[in-house]
Amino acid sequence: MTPADLSLTVLHAVRRAVDDGALRVDVPPTVKVERARPGGVGEYASNVALTLARSAGRTALDIAGILEERLRDTPGLQAVDVTGPGFLNFTLRPDAGGELVRAVREAGDTYGSGTALAGVTVRFADLTESRALLVTETVVRLLRSQGADAGFAQGADAGFGQDQPAQDRPAQDAPAHERTPQRIHVHPGAYEPRSLGVDAARWALLRAAPQDRPLDGPPLLVQHERNPLFRVRYAHSRVRRLLDNAAQLGFGPAYEIPVHAPELLGVLGDHPVALLTAARHRAPDRVARHLEATADALLAFQHTVLPLGDEKPSAAHRSRLALAEAAGTVLAGGLSVLGISAPERI
Repeated sequence: MTPADLSLTVLHAVRRAVDDGALRVDVPPTVKVERARPGGVGEYASNVALTLARSAGRTALDIAGILEERLRDTPGLQAVDVTGPGFLNFTLRPDAGGELVRAVREAGDTYGSGTALAGVTVRFADLTESRALLVTETVVRLLRSQGADAGFAQGADAGFGQDQPAQDRPAQDAPAHERTPQRIHVHPGAYEPRSLGVDAARWALLRAAPQDRPLDGPPLLVQHERNPLFRVRYAHSRVRRLLDNAAQLGFGPAYEIPVHAPELLGVLGDHPVALLTAARHRAPDRVARHLEATADALLAFQHTVLPLGDEKPSAAHRSRLALAEAAGTVLAGGLSVLGISAPERI
């Protein structure tokens, strides 16, 4: 991980903290990362918490702690320490990419699921409007993936629901008015699988934020890179083709040496956070946006995977193929959460 990669990683952590509501600041355009001073902790350091303290109305130590929570499991980082008045210090890990690829392979399509919301009970009001029902069903799936007990309150009166709750808490500890069936504020939209097909019909309703108008359906049927649904599904099919082509060349995926692919490693490492944030905010569109970022990073990386010309398959090719395979797994899992298929070929 280079200083530029680390700077981008810290910037992503600031953005996630703002998205989660943990910080209320304008996200800076860049974050400065420098070599740690002699005798200091770790290899790199950043004063980002000190620069944000005044506008956030909080101490730099508070902000550094918030960012440390979002950085501690980042691929490529062995340790994140808070020192002095609020400096963040970073110790790099020699083989973080290998750990990430192994984690994705072991979890499969469930990579990103967790128990952060275990003990939380959420019930949604019965619904009839098609987009509201689709969005809420997807949110239920997201909540369950994070350990929550989520579902619909049978026979509930939708008029007693709440708009997106500010936070989750175990139902037994919540006041009575917060145990009533919830409702997500959703702009109405027609579900049109007959004319669009299931995948495009679902993406049209889920890709836009629930409170926004749904996407226009026909452009989602066009097989072009400007179509984000096509781009995401094509990226998954491209991984399957890479695996097939590699098998014909006599090699398979195996992460043996570090791969320089900070953008792709970053989005794969962010996938669990993206799912948890989408569940907490009742926002399936966050998953769709994250899949777009994953697809874009993969498609930019894919050209390095297979040997070119007279090259022989090497440890570098096997490692890059393993990383591409992990990206395909993340794409398939994310699409599954949205109820959208991940094709083997397009």
